[in-house]
Amino acid sequence: MRAYYSKGGLREWVKQNWVDIANKRKDGSYPKCGRSGGEKRKNYPKCVPIAKARAMSKGQRAGAVRRKQAKANTGPTPSRAATFAKRKKAMNGGYIGPAIKSDYAGKILSNPSYEKYYKGMI
Repeated sequence: MRAYYSKGGLREWVKQNWVDIANKRKDGSYPKCGRSGGEKRKNYPKCVPIAKARAMSKGQRAGAVRRKQAKANTGPTPSRAATFAKRKKAMNGGYIGPAIKSDYAGKILSNPSYEKYYKGMI
C-alpha cells in the first residue's frame, strides 16, 4: 500500500476505489474494501485498486488471495502479502539453456541479449 500512497498522496489513494478480490460476489463484481458494523465475509480480505483487479488474470487473483490467506493476520494490524509472486530463478542462479547459445549442425546459434544478461553463467 505504501507505493500507492507515495505516488499521489492520500487523496489519490482514496480515489482509486479499492476492492476486496478475496470475496467475489455472485454477479462477478467485488465488494468495497473494509467492513462496516458487524459485517461478516467468508474469506480474509485481499484489497487492491479496481483497475489492478481488472488487469489481473484469474490465476493472478487466486494466487494473491492464497498468499494473503497463508499469512497469520492475527493481532492489531493485518499482515501484508505481495499481490504478485516474486519470479523464481533456476537452482544454479538463472536460466542456462539452448536459447542462450547452442551448436546446431556445426553452426553456433545465440541470442545476444540473453548472452549479455546471463554473462558469466554460461
